[in-house]
Amino acid sequence: MKTKEIYLKDIKQGDKIVSSFMAAEKNMAFSQKGSPYLTVRLRDKTGDIESKVWENAVEFDQQFKKGDIIYIEGRAASYKNSIQISIVNIKKIPWEEVEPADYLPCVKGDVHAMFNEMTGFIEKVNDKYLQTLLNAFFQEEKTIELFQRAPAAKGFHHIYLGGLLEHTLSVVRLLEKVAEHYPNLNKDMLIAGGILHDIGKIYEFSFNNIIDYSDEGRLIGHIVMGVEMINKKIAAIDDFPPQLALELRHIILSHHGEFEFGSPKRPKTLEALVVHYIDDLDAKFNAFQTFIADSSNVDSDWTNYNRFLERFLYKGKPQ
Repeated sequence: MKTKEIYLKDIKQGDKIVSSFMAAEKNMAFSQKGSPYLTVRLRDKTGDIESKVWENAVEFDQQFKKGDIIYIEGRAASYKNSIQISIVNIKKIPWEEVEPADYLPCVKGDVHAMFNEMTGFIEKVNDKYLQTLLNAFFQEEKTIELFQRAPAAKGFHHIYLGGLLEHTLSVVRLLEKVAEHYPNLNKDMLIAGGILHDIGKIYEFSFNNIIDYSDEGRLIGHIVMGVEMINKKIAAIDDFPPQLALELRHIILSHHGEFEFGSPKRPKTLEALVVHYIDDLDAKFNAFQTFIADSSNVDSDWTNYNRFLERFLYKGKPQ
């Protein structure tokens, strides 16, 4: 098994690069003079860097595909206040010869501890039907395994293995505090909705070697998939109250808030409203925090432009 030579976070301008990375994305394009060149987004557990292949681009393009591990030779340079690698040689490496954890970004926290804390919230749910439903999911071996590994997104927030669990736990922690502030909320419904709001993401994404959408994820999406999963579990629970099921399904269907953000419904209950805003807050906080931490624009108090958030982010003055 090959030892990783250098991680992306440690690369500096002018460094000669001889190391292996995952090819997270690759695209062939043509210069103004009509010469082909290849753009490859390199990835390891510490982040992503864009790279270019200017010579023999067509030949190298045929040697590997998106998601492969490639051994490259090149040099790092500064381009628009970011590091970019110019590649002169590429060799594909079988996944069996590397340690996968070196190439896939992972949550920093203890996954088992986070999962145990999340399931601890299930024990606090007083409504026996909601607790039975939650246990039907989280006492199931396959669901546990997928939920602990899945990312929460592909390109915006918690975009790493374990991201779904980290995001869900954070949402539920916040929901508990909101329920204390607004005692007229149905706390059991809040907690159940918070835990299950993104349950469809365990099948929306594929994440064995590269984080990407599954066919079901692209064709159906996690919101509808989540409701289908919940309906199936509810059907196996005797006498599950129809009104309870209706309000829980509404939380799942409305948690993206607005139609333009992929929400089939807008929130129409207090609990759905709160789950939407807490979900949105946690996602955006993580996106801000990650982008600021990963900013390579060291000569400025501002990050580079974030196309998802459509703004520059202020990093603050050094202390």
